[in-house]
Amino acid sequence: MTSERRANQPNGYRDRNSTAERALEILMMFGEQRPSVTASEVAGYLDVARSTAYRYIQSLTNAGFLEEGASGGFQLGPRILELAHIARRSGSLAEYARPVMRQLASATGETVLLTRLTGHTAFCVDRADAVQRVMRLSYEPGQTLPVNAGAGAYVLLAWLPETEVDQIIAHVAFEAFTANTITTASGLKKKLKETRRLGFAVSRAELDLDVVGIAAPIRDSADRVVAALSVAASASRVSDRDVPGLAKAVVGSAELVTARLRLIEV
Repeated sequence: MTSERRANQPNGYRDRNSTAERALEILMMFGEQRPSVTASEVAGYLDVARSTAYRYIQSLTNAGFLEEGASGGFQLGPRILELAHIARRSGSLAEYARPVMRQLASATGETVLLTRLTGHTAFCVDRADAVQRVMRLSYEPGQTLPVNAGAGAYVLLAWLPETEVDQIIAHVAFEAFTANTITTASGLKKKLKETRRLGFAVSRAELDLDVVGIAAPIRDSADRVVAALSVAASASRVSDRDVPGLAKAVVGSAELVTARLRLIEV
């Protein structure tokens, strides 16, 4: 950003100098008319020394967001393409899942969530609330959470190859959100084994104290689990006796989304 541009910004903006904010500014430089940038251009854009600009560029390159181009400049890297792919798939997924989610919310009277795995965390793609009641949850659309809490997260991991599960678990801090949160790798793997056996996952008061979660897998045409459909209900309303009936409804709805999803390229 040039000195003139910075002069026109509020004081609060000029005071923010974090690497993350600068990195975002660099990424925003790219467009159809500017497919690559040089360190000198970045330095002028940010109004910083060339060495400082290059340090930001190097951080983005190391993370895969940029890569060095043949012309000597830097272009968008493979991580950007990966995120774009995730965004496209999430958009299609939400579009095809939303009618089913609304139907499930209406039939059960409970909140329905759609989640998928991004990196080492579970990402909430969409939510549908029942007309009868609206649940207060820690997990909202656009939020990510560690994978050691919640039925949706277990479904997302349960059918992955063991090597991938180990890689993800290696990045989990195993934070305890409640007394019921799984806080060990062995405990999480045991839960994943149970999820595969049942064909769905159940969690009780692991993230929010009064919430029972029941989740089932959504699969693509290659039979890979690409998302989880889950119901979040109040533990005071849902006893263990109620779980099989809710699970049957969730599994059926997830299978319906799977059928719809297989009609398109995911």
